[in-house]
Amino acid sequence: MMRVWVVPVLLVLCGSAVATGLLRKERPGEAVALLVVFLLLAATNSSVLFPRSLTAPEAQRRSAEDGRPIVYWRPGCPFCMRLRMRLGRSARKMHWVNIWRDAAGAAEVRAVNDGNETVPTVVIGGRPYTNPDPAWVRDQLGRSR
Repeated sequence: MMRVWVVPVLLVLCGSAVATGLLRKERPGEAVALLVVFLLLAATNSSVLFPRSLTAPEAQRRSAEDGRPIVYWRPGCPFCMRLRMRLGRSARKMHWVNIWRDAAGAAEVRAVNDGNETVPTVVIGGRPYTNPDPAWVRDQLGRSR
């Protein structure tokens, strides 16, 4: 759990330190701009923007019951962020598994990606897809119900 928040916390602390230095040099505009950039970087490297993560066994059980896809992801992954942002509200129709929090989820991803933890890995109807196009995933969501 701690590993998930290390990068975002460090980004906020570094941004705050840089902004403080700029404020002391009486450059408030630059300080605010850099702080905003660091805060955005921290947000994209955290799990805040993603739906609540489940364990892999729980996601598999729920997917078997309701037919919804499973997304294996990790914080800081730009491809996971792209998928999440392009899905918009549709992202809530999927079961999300953070592989940094769930060893079973990481093992599932390695099993289908030649031993690599390549994310996002989306499982639809029991079939895995590594880093699929977000538009294709959105189309699949419409068909899965």
